[in-house]
Amino acid sequence: MNADGSALARHSLDGTAAGITAARELTRAFLERRTPPVPEALIQDALLAVSELVTNAVRHAPGPCELTLSDDGRCLLIAVTDTGNALPAPRPADLLGGGGVGLHVLQGLAGRVETRTHAAGKTVQVTLERAQQDA
Repeated sequence: MNADGSALARHSLDGTAAGITAARELTRAFLERRTPPVPEALIQDALLAVSELVTNAVRHAPGPCELTLSDDGRCLLIAVTDTGNALPAPRPADLLGGGGVGLHVLQGLAGRVETRTHAAGKTVQVTLERAQQDA
């Protein structure tokens, strides 16, 4: 924990499907250690966001990825950095298993969904506001 009460964690993931489960476990452990406590509803939203972000990295970007978690007491930031250069874009959802729902899910959960590109790929970050969950 930082002097201002915020917390930051970074985790390297191997880019395989096993990383999705690992990311969820790492996220739950991070959130369960926070003070003030993170409400269970917000933990569930964060776990869903992490699942979507890491799943997209595993499916669409070769190689490892990095999960970054941050909590400043007001907002939870969840970011996944991967090696892919294709930007996420909304597309019609295929409810028969063809995908297309992840970005819609993230936009429904998060106050913000942002993508930043960099020389080695991209970072997709979602912001979940605690205040809405705590109210």
